[in-house]
Amino acid sequence: MTARPAAGHATMRVAAPQFLDDDEFFGRQPARRSELPDPEPLLRSLTHCVIEVLAGARDLEQLARWVTDDVYRNLSKRVVLAARARRVKGQAPQRPAFTVGHVHLCEPADGVLEAVVMVHQKARARAVAIRLEGMDQRWRASAISVL
Repeated sequence: MTARPAAGHATMRVAAPQFLDDDEFFGRQPARRSELPDPEPLLRSLTHCVIEVLAGARDLEQLARWVTDDVYRNLSKRVVLAARARRVKGQAPQRPAFTVGHVHLCEPADGVLEAVVMVHQKARARAVAIRLEGMDQRWRASAISVL
């Protein structure tokens, strides 16, 4: 015979124990804009480094701390393609001559920043689009595109 609740009494359900989700407590934690440093110096440095990485003058691993895994993989593919193109042309990797120009900023959400950084070379100007997201009280690039 099973026990039934008495009339007029609500049935109480006991929830199964919840185990701590590693990602919730130990994973990357989003940061608010007020908790983050000024992004412009990072944007300028990151742009400078990305251009040098693509030119073969800097190692991609130096950027690993500042970019997400997806950005690292995408840059890695571009580095391989750029190295192949240089090899076909018989060119050695060399440090490019350029200056980092104006930084255009946009904040679509708290802790998220989208920027376009202008890069001026002798023969042309390029734009580098970067999306920064605040994680663990610092900026990390979640998207980089060299146009």
